Amino acid sequence: MLTVHHLNNSRSQRVLWLLEELGVPYEIVRYQRQPDMRAPKELRAIHPLGKSPVITDNGNTIAESGAIIEYLIATYGNGRLIPPPNTPERLRFTYWLHYAEGSAMQPLLLKLLFTLMPKRAPALLRPLVRKVSNQALTTLVNPQLKQHMDYWEGELGKSEWFAGNEFTAADIQMSFPLEAAQARGGLEQGHPKAMAFLERIHARPAYARALEKGGPYQVGR
Repeated sequence: MLTVHHLNNSRSQRVLWLLEELGVPYEIVRYQRQPDMRAPKELRAIHPLGKSPVITDNGNTIAESGAIIEYLIATYGNGRLIPPPNTPERLRFTYWLHYAEGSAMQPLLLKLLFTLMPKRAPALLRPLVRKVSNQALTTLVNPQLKQHMDYWEGELGKSEWFAGNEFTAADIQMSFPLEAAQARGGLEQGHPKAMAFLERIHARPAYARALEKGGPYQVGR
């Protein structure tokens, strides 16, 4: 049976959601983050990088969210949650599937890093680290993040979903950046269409079922 190696509070929640949307049977092997929020070393027995998400299926071990989504759609989708080939919607689907991790998550990760650095610095160095972090956030990270959030807002003004007027796996992939932006990027300020997107995905029954199976999920907190 298909197995999801599920790290709590991580991107692997999207994989559970996709499987619930597709109605594919699966089992979960659970891993808990360490106190420093890193994945436990046991995940390295599944994949050398020891990161999540990872799935195993029919002798295959597949990592990376985009690759997992492509595999699951091709293997179990039967044409669902993906636009038809050679259409503008399919091109948009491919773009958002890769953009989510390739571009969108970079400023969000930097935002998390520079926010945490002063809190974790030694007491004597904390004022200096805070000054450097605030400067980086003000001049580099926050402007980039705003540019991305404004971009999402504009694209969601063109259609209800990221790849067009139909819900697809690209929306599942894009859920994590938008949830992270809501948690730590100020998405709620001036981005009503992006916030409405989050309301729509959170209302989906498959999303709720995935939460029940995956456990507590708080992005960016």
